[in-house]
Amino acid sequence: MNDAHDTSERRTVSANTTAAVTDGGAPAASSETRIGVDVGGTFTDVALSVADDLVTAKVPTTPDQHVGVLEGIAKACDETGIDPSEIDAFAHAMTVSVNALLERGGARTALVTTAGFRDVLEIGRQDRPDLYDLEAEKPDPLVPRRRRFEIDERTTAEGVERSVDPEEVRELAATLRERDVESVAICLLHAYADPENERRVAEILREELEGPVSASHEFLAEFREFERTSTTAVDAYVRPAIDRYVGRLVDEAADAGIPAPRIMQANGGIADPETVRERAVTTTLSGPAAGVVGAAATVDDADVEGLVTFDMGGTSSDVSLVRDGEAERTTDAEIDGLPIRTPMVDVDTVGAGGGSIAWVDAGGALRVGPRSAGAEPGPACYGNGGTEPTVTDANVVLGYIGPDTALGGEMTVDVDAAREALAGLADEAGLESALEAARGVYRVANATMTRTIRSVTVERGHDPREFALVAFGGAGPMHAAALADSLEVDRVVVPRPGGVLSAFGLLAADEGYDAARTVRTPLAAAEPDRLEGVYDDLITDVLADASDPDAATVDRAADCRYAGQSFELTVPVDDSFDPSAVGERFHAAHERTYGYRMDEAVEVVTLRASATVAGASPTVRHEGGGDPRIGTREAHFPDVGAAETAVYDRDRLEPGATVRGPAVLEQAESTTVVPPAWEGDVYEDGTLAMTRTEDDR
Repeated sequence: MNDAHDTSERRTVSANTTAAVTDGGAPAASSETRIGVDVGGTFTDVALSVADDLVTAKVPTTPDQHVGVLEGIAKACDETGIDPSEIDAFAHAMTVSVNALLERGGARTALVTTAGFRDVLEIGRQDRPDLYDLEAEKPDPLVPRRRRFEIDERTTAEGVERSVDPEEVRELAATLRERDVESVAICLLHAYADPENERRVAEILREELEGPVSASHEFLAEFREFERTSTTAVDAYVRPAIDRYVGRLVDEAADAGIPAPRIMQANGGIADPETVRERAVTTTLSGPAAGVVGAAATVDDADVEGLVTFDMGGTSSDVSLVRDGEAERTTDAEIDGLPIRTPMVDVDTVGAGGGSIAWVDAGGALRVGPRSAGAEPGPACYGNGGTEPTVTDANVVLGYIGPDTALGGEMTVDVDAAREALAGLADEAGLESALEAARGVYRVANATMTRTIRSVTVERGHDPREFALVAFGGAGPMHAAALADSLEVDRVVVPRPGGVLSAFGLLAADEGYDAARTVRTPLAAAEPDRLEGVYDDLITDVLADASDPDAATVDRAADCRYAGQSFELTVPVDDSFDPSAVGERFHAAHERTYGYRMDEAVEVVTLRASATVAGASPTVRHEGGGDPRIGTREAHFPDVGAAETAVYDRDRLEPGATVRGPAVLEQAESTTVVPPAWEGDVYEDGTLAMTRTEDDR
C-alpha cells in the first residue's frame, strides 16, 4: 500500500529472485506472462511480468475490491501494450476476510457445539486485554449467545461415548432456517481426536441448509477448545464474503480472458480458488504474507542472521522476520482480539502508516494513529479535501516529499495544505511551528514502529543488529534508515519493486498447503508406527489440494513441549519418526528460544505436514540510464536539522552507482530517503543497499 504515490507510466525493473527451492538449485525462470495483484487498504498494487520486464501499477482500492483489481490489471496491460487475455497466470492477495473481521461485517453466523459448551466463545481464556486497565473489555464474540446451539453428544479424547441423534440435528436445521442464519460453524468437544459425531452433524446440516457449513475437524484438527471454536467461527463468519468475492472475480476474469486467480493464503503459499472458498480462514493476512514472500525472494540473507521486513503502507506497518530464506511462521495469531489457529506468516501489525492521523491526547502528548485518512479524502497534501495531519503530510513538511513530486503523474503535492494541517496540530500540541509538529510526528511514528521491530527481534531472543532491514511499501523506505539508526542496524535494503513488493511477492510465491492433528503422547512412549499412520493421513490431505502432487515437496514437523508446559515449539521430523532425534531437536530449539533446556520428559502434542509446489521466478531486468539527478531541495533530518538534499530519479540510477546522503530517491510507487552519514549502492537488479558511512560508525 502506498501512502502518497500512484503510477501511470511503465516501469521496467529487475527482480533478483531467490524463491524457495526443493533440490538445492534455483527454481526455473518463467517466460510466462504473469500478473500479481495485491489489494491494500488504500491502494491496489499490480506487478506484471512480461518477458524480461516487470511493469508495476497502482490504482485506488475500490469498495468492491474486484473492481479495482480489474482496473489495475487493465492499467498494467495498457502500459505494456498487451491484451489481458495474453496473461498466462494470475495471483491475488486481498483484504476481504480481515476487513469483515475488523468491521464486523461478516455473515449472520450460528455455532453448533456440544451440550454444556455453548459459552466457550464468551468465556475464552482467563487473561485480560490490558492487565492494568480495570475497565478493559474483550471483543464481542462473532456469534451472539442467541445463535449458539447445543447438541446432545459426547466425544472424549479416546473416542465417541454418545453418538449424535440425526433427528435432533434436523430439528436444529429447521430452527436455523427460521432464524435466517447465513453460515454455520460446528465445533464439537474433542472432534480433533475423533470427528465421527462432528462429521455426521455437518453432513445433515449440509443436506438441510443452503448456506455454508464449517466443521472444525476439516481444517483444524487440534486441541484447545476455545481457539478451535474461535477459528471455526471466524471461518464461518467470513466464508460467504470470500465465496462471493472470489466467485465474482473468477467469473469476471474469465470474461476478460484472464486465468482464474490463485489466492495468497496467510501461510505465504498460493492456492486455487476452490480451496480458499472452502477454507476462508486461510485468507486472513493474505496481503502482508505476500509482502514477506516478496522480501524473501528479492534479498539474499546469506551474510546476515536474517531479514527484518518492514512494510509501511497507507494505513499500517507490518513487520516480520525471514531466516534462512524462509519467512517465520506461527499457528498462534490474533486479529482484533479473535484467536485464529491456522498456519500463517508471523506478522506484527501496528496502526502507523503514511495516512495515519496525528493527534494530541488528553494529557497533551502527541500521538499517531491508529485512525487513518485512507484514500478518500486522504492526507491533506493529496488536495482531495483532507484536513487532518498525517504522517505523509509530515514527510512533505520535512522535505522528503517535494512540491514538484508528481504522484504518479496523476496528483500533485499540495504543500500549503500539509503545512496548514501541521500548523493546526502545532497549536494544539503547544509547538512553535508546523515544522516542529512534523518533526514530532516523524519521531512518534518511528518510535511506534521501532517498538514493533523490537517485539519480533529482541523480545524473541534475536539481536536486530545482526539482521538487515528490508523496507518496502509506499512509505517504508522514507523511514527505514531512521529506524535502523535507533536499532543500531547497519544495513537497509530497498528492493527495486519496493512500492509494490506484495504484488511482486505473488509472482514469486509457491503453492502451499498445511494439515495438522493433535496426538498428545509422551515422546518416550511414542509408537512410531501409529504416528506414521497419522502422518500418512496428513500427507494425503495436503497432496489432494496440490495442483501437481508429483511435483510437491512434503515437509513433516511436530509440536513438542516439556511435560507440564502450556506452550509448544515446532521442530522438523525426518521421513521416519525417530523419537531420539525429535527429542534432541526440541531440546535445542527450547535452548535457542528461551536460553535453557530441562531434564523433564518431552511430550509430542501435534503432528504437522505441509506440501509445497515451487513456483517459477519472474525474469526481469534493470538498466537505468540518463541523468538521475533531477534537483535539490531542503530537507530536515533528526539530530542534523536542515540540509540541502540531492533529489534523484531512482529509475535512472545505473547498476554500480553510489548515492551519498543526504539524498532523496523518487519513483512512482515510493520515495527513499538516504540520510546524512548513509550511502546507498545500486545492485545489478536495481536493489538499493544502504549502509552507514565509516565516519558515522
